[in-house]
Amino acid sequence: MFMNNYSKNLRHRPWSKLFLVVAGLVAIVAAIVFGIAVGETPIPIDVVYHVLSNRLLDTAFPVVPIDNGIVWNYRLPRTLVAACCGAGLAISGVILQSLLRNALAEPYLLGISAGASTGAVLVAIVGVGGGLVSMSVGAFLGAVLAFALVALLAHAAGGDGLRNGSQIVLAGIAGSQLFNALTSLIITKSGSAEQARGIMFWLLGSLSGVRWGDVGLAFPVALFGCCVCLLQARALDAFIFGTDSAASLGIAVRRVQLTMLLVAALMTAVMVSIVGAIGFVGLVIPHTARMMVGVRHQVLIPASMFLGAVFLIVADVAARVLIPGQVLPIGVITALVGAPVFAVMLLKNGRRRA
Repeated sequence: MFMNNYSKNLRHRPWSKLFLVVAGLVAIVAAIVFGIAVGETPIPIDVVYHVLSNRLLDTAFPVVPIDNGIVWNYRLPRTLVAACCGAGLAISGVILQSLLRNALAEPYLLGISAGASTGAVLVAIVGVGGGLVSMSVGAFLGAVLAFALVALLAHAAGGDGLRNGSQIVLAGIAGSQLFNALTSLIITKSGSAEQARGIMFWLLGSLSGVRWGDVGLAFPVALFGCCVCLLQARALDAFIFGTDSAASLGIAVRRVQLTMLLVAALMTAVMVSIVGAIGFVGLVIPHTARMMVGVRHQVLIPASMFLGAVFLIVADVAARVLIPGQVLPIGVITALVGAPVFAVMLLKNGRRRA
């Protein structure tokens, strides 16, 4: 597996943290401008600049009202949420792959996304909580419950808690199928035909209904997750060599595992509650970042965050423009790109080991 090679070849890469941050911020700004300007109706970059300048700097550039509405009320919040979701899912993948020492670990595969979807659908369609529980809270509880069941199943099947990454992945596949089936059952039994169609489209990944309120939820969660991961970067480095090695270095193994898994569940749940379940971001982006900057988490975490944000913005643009007059689910785009990329990395890794 990839993680074994990473643990054998742990090394510094000649990347300046300042350079990485500056390059990442420049890439995200460029991607945001790209995401705003490109779409069903192309918006010239100078118009984008004028709208943002008028809104943020209180200037008075003349702007057509419809362009102002498209840029500020539709494309900018959509692009910002795409960036936050890409960053959050990528960081979640880094956490799970490091803790479980398994290259296949990611929120979608381990059932966390499926559990979050079930929790969100229970709140949105069935009305669990009587209006007192938001979709994000329902998604978080579903994500935690799903991973708890996956861990229990792996342990009952002969695993050793979170130490056996392969067993966790196998249990995650079973858990993912179970919660996906429950979600489909809930939608079929409780929703109208139109409501079911909308929910099913949302579950494949959709940013169509994103507004500024979603930015206020996604951005703090993604920022919080990144900060917690950076604070635990040294502990995550230690987990590359296994839990026994981490414990010998003075790492509070159980506390770090619980904290980081809850952070991954929180980020995944919030992103799923906003845009639905999106696969391959948490799987492919961390591996791509490792190939670029190495495995030390002080640089791997920000690199994954930047790459994930840019990737999902570009994927959202592709979802809007590939078929004229129709918006594809963004999960379709990430799968079409992510699956071949992961296959190529798998083949390269196999040749290297041979």
